[in-house]
Amino acid sequence: MTMEEGTVVNQDYTQDGTVNIKGKPILRSKTGGWRACSFVVVYEVFERMAYYGISSNLVVYLTKKLHQGTVASSNNVTNWVGTIWMTPILGAYVADAFLGRYWTFTIASTIYLSGMSLLTLAVSLPSLKPPQCLEKDVTKCAKASTLQLAVFYGALYTLAVGTGGTKPNISTIGADQFDDFHPKEKLQKLSFFNWWMFSIFFGTLFANSVLVYIQDNVGWTLGYALPTLGLLVSIMIFLAGTPFYRHKVPAGSTFTRMARVIVAALRKWEVPVPSNSKELYELDKEDYAKKVNYRIDHTPTLRFLDKACVKTDSNTSPWMLCTVTQVEETKQMLRMIPILVATFVPSTMMAQINTLFVKQGTTLNRHIGSFKIPPASLAAFVTVSLLVCVVLYDRFFVKIMQRFTKNPRGITLLQRMGIGLVIHTLIMIIASGTESYRLKVAREHGVVESGAQVPLSIFILLPQFILMGTADAFLEVAKIEFFYDQAPEHMKSIGTSYSTTTLGIGNFISSFLLSTVSHVTQRNGHKGWILNNLNESHLDYYYAFFAVLNFLNLIFFAFVTRFYVYRVEVSDSIDVLAKELKEKTVSNVVNPKD
Repeated sequence: MTMEEGTVVNQDYTQDGTVNIKGKPILRSKTGGWRACSFVVVYEVFERMAYYGISSNLVVYLTKKLHQGTVASSNNVTNWVGTIWMTPILGAYVADAFLGRYWTFTIASTIYLSGMSLLTLAVSLPSLKPPQCLEKDVTKCAKASTLQLAVFYGALYTLAVGTGGTKPNISTIGADQFDDFHPKEKLQKLSFFNWWMFSIFFGTLFANSVLVYIQDNVGWTLGYALPTLGLLVSIMIFLAGTPFYRHKVPAGSTFTRMARVIVAALRKWEVPVPSNSKELYELDKEDYAKKVNYRIDHTPTLRFLDKACVKTDSNTSPWMLCTVTQVEETKQMLRMIPILVATFVPSTMMAQINTLFVKQGTTLNRHIGSFKIPPASLAAFVTVSLLVCVVLYDRFFVKIMQRFTKNPRGITLLQRMGIGLVIHTLIMIIASGTESYRLKVAREHGVVESGAQVPLSIFILLPQFILMGTADAFLEVAKIEFFYDQAPEHMKSIGTSYSTTTLGIGNFISSFLLSTVSHVTQRNGHKGWILNNLNESHLDYYYAFFAVLNFLNLIFFAFVTRFYVYRVEVSDSIDVLAKELKEKTVSNVVNPKD
């Protein structure tokens, strides 16, 4: 893929087609880079605080305040979180096709804020909650009324609509601040997603520690009002950075362009593809130069789609004849789908953090002296682990691997994802063993039927939380960078939405598996694996099932990556960096330090 010479050749201006908010060419020195990213990153710190301030402890609120059982509360959390991560498809489409990332984000953030405000009211007003109940089995307590549920879930899903426009665009806006055609900025971009994840998880850490404690021990009103206020502050900070942002111009409907390629290929099913790719239909270089656009060279993969750009007659309808570039854009989006599918299972594992992992914590001894640890606060160890691993990865692991691979990234994005998948398998093996031990102690102390506290410290769950953060440092960081990096230039928001979609589908899979396994294992008079009383349950079997599922998924991932073809870079910046790295390595060998 190459960028044709555009109308703006002055090196003082960006060369990647970015413009200012008015659509005019933009100076490199006055915009973009880490300066512009600082506003985006600070926004995300507060936004993560808001989101995780709700999601981390939501299963506890549904249980204690709305009186829902284990399966119902867990499924309601994963269904909502699944929706949170699926709506970005719509937000990405609107951004890439019509409004652009900035305006889509700005409008969606106001919807997000309104949902958070309504949710704060829902947990604050006594009339919007069922009466307090001290029964051990919360399913025997008074249920929330239809109105109370409508307000609460209405607020949650209003919030979900808002995040649909913010999640796929905020990280993309950040990455857009680095020009691929400038080697120095390209090098900064290679580290962007590492430090992006590092920075935003400070907000997550605050939510999983301070906010969760406030919700459990001070009150839900303050526990929800603080993240709502934080979100308001974050939006103001983002808007303050407007003069420094670089913008990508919306290029029309992504799905329409892809649909045209597929329809044209199907309509010319029997048309042979010429062996010489130069005979395929493509616009002149001048046409791309006028639009400061990207022209993509033909690749031999998914050759069936090449039929879309075979010239047959005078019919030049866009639903009959497409350019090679349009076909290659479609190919690239389709090539990523098997990788997308391979991330569904680890996303399902992540859904356990705020559901079953938290429910396990409620059965254990949570005291340190007079201080009582909120079970949801253990998720803070996921965050701390991720923060430490990201720093070690970026500062040490990459530099060590560069010596062997000569790759500016250290290892490829898919290799990094693969390491994360291996760790996910290990997590569920450890979680199964830990739960088996917890149940053994419960039996020894006679607290199975009563569901009373098991005399074990909540910290026996730490390994599975810490390893989850380690897995995220490999898989989640690589995943968001992979789908952004590999998407065609005018489909970056849609590409980024791939990384959120996998989290949404993973949560829906979690709901399906939890309900199915709970139902199937209770047949024929059996107690079942997942009950409201976890001391009578068999989460150890459930986690062992997840370990097998992860292992099978790892095999699938290894298979599909063998056939994956990376997108060609839009510029030679990565080659320049690789050459500099190679020359530096050779120089160090020839002239070693004394």
